[in-house]
Amino acid sequence: MQLDRTITTIAFDADDTLWVNEPYFQEAEQQFISLLKDYHSAEFLSQALYQTEVKNLPLYGFGIKGFVLCMIETAQRITENRVAPERIAQLIDLGHDLLQRPVELLDGVQDTLEALQGKYQLILATKGDLLDQKRKIDLSNLAPYFNHIEIMSDKQTADYQRLLQRLSCKPEAFFMVGNSMKSDILPVLDLEGYAGYIPYHVTWSHEQHSELPQHDRFIAMQALPDLLHYL
Repeated sequence: MQLDRTITTIAFDADDTLWVNEPYFQEAEQQFISLLKDYHSAEFLSQALYQTEVKNLPLYGFGIKGFVLCMIETAQRITENRVAPERIAQLIDLGHDLLQRPVELLDGVQDTLEALQGKYQLILATKGDLLDQKRKIDLSNLAPYFNHIEIMSDKQTADYQRLLQRLSCKPEAFFMVGNSMKSDILPVLDLEGYAGYIPYHVTWSHEQHSELPQHDRFIAMQALPDLLHYL
């Protein structure tokens, strides 16, 4: 399949598309479980934390700071406020560690961006905590490849509509690349834009979607460099 030549703009998700992200959260969750294993099973603790995260998304949005607050809230709730203060301090330390993790680019990212630069308008469209996303963008050294960087609070259809308006880009000229079916793919297809899905080996439960869309503007790839075969 060759993508339509009307495409002028290619947008990239960042976390787990350009660099490693979710494995760090999963490591932190395992440490959370280890700290509270005297109270409940690992399965119970994992599910309780996830429920707290989903409940608080309208308040905190996506990102590390909200995740830390959710760990603390969950710890207090499932222990009926009996969790030791030093364990709360350890959960806060987990957050500090997450906020200082190095940025590890995924294979082929820089070469792919170099190959596309100047041929298309390249956009970085990521969601999450503003300061943390800016930190990762700076550490990645990828900013010079992009014509525009957008840190989004969410990635619903309406959010992409606003992005396209800011870019003065029609949906049929827009191609979004990312690892989340729910955040990067389906909303763009709803607008009749193009979308390229690159699965990552771990995905947060809230972002998981089991079925591939049947859409003539959708492509599935194994890695970011595969994108060059479609352009």
